[in-house]
Amino acid sequence: MPDELRALREETIALLKELPGVPSCLTVRAGDCSVEVAFPDGAPRPAPSVEKDPTPDDELLAITAPLVGTYYAAPAPGSEPFVKVGDHVEPGQNVAIVEAMKLMNHVTAEWPGEVVEVPVGDGEPVEFGQPLVLIRPSPG
Repeated sequence: MPDELRALREETIALLKELPGVPSCLTVRAGDCSVEVAFPDGAPRPAPSVEKDPTPDDELLAITAPLVGTYYAAPAPGSEPFVKVGDHVEPGQNVAIVEAMKLMNHVTAEWPGEVVEVPVGDGEPVEFGQPLVLIRPSPG
């Protein structure tokens, strides 16, 4: 991926994280610069919250979708998934891909821990902030 495209992608993800809700549409153009954000019914709606384990003392952390797109559990059709329930992940490890506007956006773990749940099916559409992988953080 060219550096300019990578920088644009990172800036777009940062913008999405700062929005007051989940947009229904995001348009980014590089030539002559343009950013358009639309919300359903014209009003932002809150992003989904981080889910918790039923055990009150044992919180789960959610690795969430960085943008609206299509979730892929594996690097290619027919390949083994990046992670499965019971796997241990480390920070920076790829756990999924979210495709948006023909760009494959790698989703990585932010914390070490055990994969407890993958609540999204391969090929399903996802919203910004939607939990993709639930992690029980490693003690530390």
